[in-house]
Amino acid sequence: MRIKSVFSHSFEKYGKVLSGYDVTELLKKLDETTKKPADAVIYEPGDAGLEALPIAKEFSENAYGGMPIQIGYCNGNNTKLNCLEWHRGSELNIPSSDIVLLVAPLQAVKNGKLSTSMVEAFYAPAGTVVQVYETTLHYAPCNAVKNGKVVTDGFRVIIVLPKDTNTEKPKIEEKNLEDKLLWARNKWLIAHPDTNEAKSGAFVGLEGVNIDIAK
Repeated sequence: MRIKSVFSHSFEKYGKVLSGYDVTELLKKLDETTKKPADAVIYEPGDAGLEALPIAKEFSENAYGGMPIQIGYCNGNNTKLNCLEWHRGSELNIPSSDIVLLVAPLQAVKNGKLSTSMVEAFYAPAGTVVQVYETTLHYAPCNAVKNGKVVTDGFRVIIVLPKDTNTEKPKIEEKNLEDKLLWARNKWLIAHPDTNEAKSGAFVGLEGVNIDIAK
């Protein structure tokens, strides 16, 4: 798998890099106050310390046009695809160290299924504010790759989303196939069969190899 850049033309259908935001204080707070597991990935939808910073208002008013948001994080070590998810509304990913994002087009999902051959990899440098469009399938970030080898010290990534995304799944009456893919609030997910999410009842929709950038 070739790893391209989030600054490349190839990324334009998936998202874009936002300019004009000073994320220095935000990433300093992230690094100083949040854990980074050595052998797992943790995710928090919202963090009060991060949301108390002035840039939270900037993201809400500028990046989201005045809509309410949450600022959380995804930290740890990961090299696999495992699942793909999407939301109603864009997501911002802001890493404190370099990462790789695995993404695919939502339009390619047919009857809840997607071949993992559709997945592409993009390198996002530390401090980059990466907007991932709502039509872009994505999941947990992956460790950076340098000189052909996976960096083993993991990542910390700020995750900005519309308010209450990824919180408790609402109780709904299923009306269509997409309703079967709802995994949490404003979170639709398809899993690879070889994952804990699939074992926990997530819809198995990824077909093919569970991509591992370490290989």
